[in-house]
Amino acid sequence: MDVVSAPTALTDVPDPTFVMSEDGFRLATYSWGDPSGPTVVLVHGFASNTRDNWVNTGWVRDLTRDGFRVLALDQRGHGASDKPHDAREYEMSALARDVETVLDTYLVDTVAYVGYSLGARVGWEVARHLQGRIERVVLGGVPDGVPLSRLDLAQARAYVREGAEVTDAQTQQYIRLIERVGGNDLEALLAIAEGLRASGAADPDPATAPTQPVLIATGSRDAILEGSKALAEACPAGRFVEIPDRHHFNAPGSRDFRAAARAFLAD
Repeated sequence: MDVVSAPTALTDVPDPTFVMSEDGFRLATYSWGDPSGPTVVLVHGFASNTRDNWVNTGWVRDLTRDGFRVLALDQRGHGASDKPHDAREYEMSALARDVETVLDTYLVDTVAYVGYSLGARVGWEVARHLQGRIERVVLGGVPDGVPLSRLDLAQARAYVREGAEVTDAQTQQYIRLIERVGGNDLEALLAIAEGLRASGAADPDPATAPTQPVLIATGSRDAILEGSKALAEACPAGRFVEIPDRHHFNAPGSRDFRAAARAFLAD
């Protein structure tokens, strides 16, 4: 494993330390703060990465100042991690195992978890299966159905491969999101969407909600707002926060979101 030196500023991203997944893919990971402090793991959303979702928006800066050791990863298919094009490599169970593998590699026993969008859906799964290890959970913009179900795969694939026009409004938003972040591999991202749909286990089940303290936060202008509220109600120790005047794609940068999460993690 590469040795990573401390960044010179909390807005910097160190070179990644690579962790091998159970099925042989390299996962790019990053760490800030005192390794002896309480750890929070950050897991980004679809078509994003650690820098885009957590560093540029101030999360790493604020959580480090709060005394946390911050651990983050680029999910498979994103950032500096490997980007397979086979949809079968992106089942929800594989994404959840990647998080567990990172925690094992870093020898972290207990953590708080913060995830957004796809990272939040993965967090729902991780929290359920690692209840003794994940102590508190923040899920931002957690999908109330299969992640990326509003993406028209046929139109997106035709756009990527043939330059065809995208007419579906939701798919246009996803394309803009994908193209906004440099280095994204569009074929890998489409494979993620296809793999999650095909897995048959990507829809969060309120009947088996995480039992540890859970904060769910969703933008007031997000189409999944009511579904996210219902998921919070299903959690035995769930809370819900509405992020003012934010939609799904700009909520991670909200100061209100960060403030609510920080207060919850410090509780």
